Amino acid sequence: MCVVGARPNFVKATPLVHALAAAGVRVTLLHTGQHYDKALSDSFIEQLGMPEPEYHLGVGSGSHAEQTAAVLVGVERCLKASMPDALIVVGDVNSTVGAALAGAKLGVPIVHLEAGLRSRDWTMPEEINRAVTDRLSDLLLCHCSEAVENLAAEGISGTRVALVGNTMIDSLFRLLPTARSSDALDRYGLTHRGYVLVTLHRPALVDEPERLSAVVNVLSKVAEALPVVFPLHPRTRPKLAAAPADAVQRLRIVEPLNYLDFIALQAAARLVITDSGGVQEETSALGTPCLTYRDSTERAITIQHGTNRLVGVDPHTLAAACAEELARPRRRRGVIPLWDGAAGTRAAASVLEMLNDRAKDESARVAA
Repeated sequence: MCVVGARPNFVKATPLVHALAAAGVRVTLLHTGQHYDKALSDSFIEQLGMPEPEYHLGVGSGSHAEQTAAVLVGVERCLKASMPDALIVVGDVNSTVGAALAGAKLGVPIVHLEAGLRSRDWTMPEEINRAVTDRLSDLLLCHCSEAVENLAAEGISGTRVALVGNTMIDSLFRLLPTARSSDALDRYGLTHRGYVLVTLHRPALVDEPERLSAVVNVLSKVAEALPVVFPLHPRTRPKLAAAPADAVQRLRIVEPLNYLDFIALQAAARLVITDSGGVQEETSALGTPCLTYRDSTERAITIQHGTNRLVGVDPHTLAAACAEELARPRRRRGVIPLWDGAAGTRAAASVLEMLNDRAKDESARVAA
């Protein structure tokens, strides 16, 4: 069983689900409904070619406790009904840790796809989710060597850990030709390298009116040079009312984008500004300059390879970084190892090895 609940989960899980299916493994998909906007869930399933979920919990929004509790209760019910050989959880959202808790308490082996990432910022709910999920997992699939090192420092190593690469990049590379051939730029009135793309959704930013207003003011200044396209995450939309109306009007506010449109806009943007972890990875693979508006990042590998720049959360620093990035010519950026489009196949091989080893252990136990 594979549990997905938020946009990045779908993108990361698809290559592993496809590779397991190709190896003859039946994978049941469970959609928690943590992202319930169609552009953030249903359209992603369709465009990525994932199987239709056999279970849909419909947990929706709520506090972290409410979401995690609803996932825990719902996943436990589904696991008891099907008792799969393993439970795959993805990323670092509330659906991830809730599902892992349910599986661990029922004795179902847990596979964590995208394990080992650490920001070391315990004010981020995702950091708590990552650490707890990794502690509960039987197989930890890592997308970079830094993640392997993080786990080793926490006493998790050996056959439990596999360096497989980044499955999110598998999905990106597979669908990039389709995205680039679409009319997305024309529909939004944009030109190649002629705009800035922005995604902001983290509570620490959008839930504080003064902080969000300061960022919007910076973006409105950037919009004097290039159009600034701002797809609004559902949680950001109501918060934007507190920002200066004249500054908001200078931005191109659009509805949440489906997957193909979003990667088309990332690929052709002059600059991306984000607080998303996945966007840091996608822009790195695409070679699009990225500024991450956060104090810390669990994707430090993107900083090390020069594909991403962490600017903190001071609006003046963001303004200076935007001006600097837009003034310099585009430059060649580093290639991150194993972000090559074949991570899903490697991840599936690791899962199959774990299942075979457990089957052998069970046979030996029964024989004894």
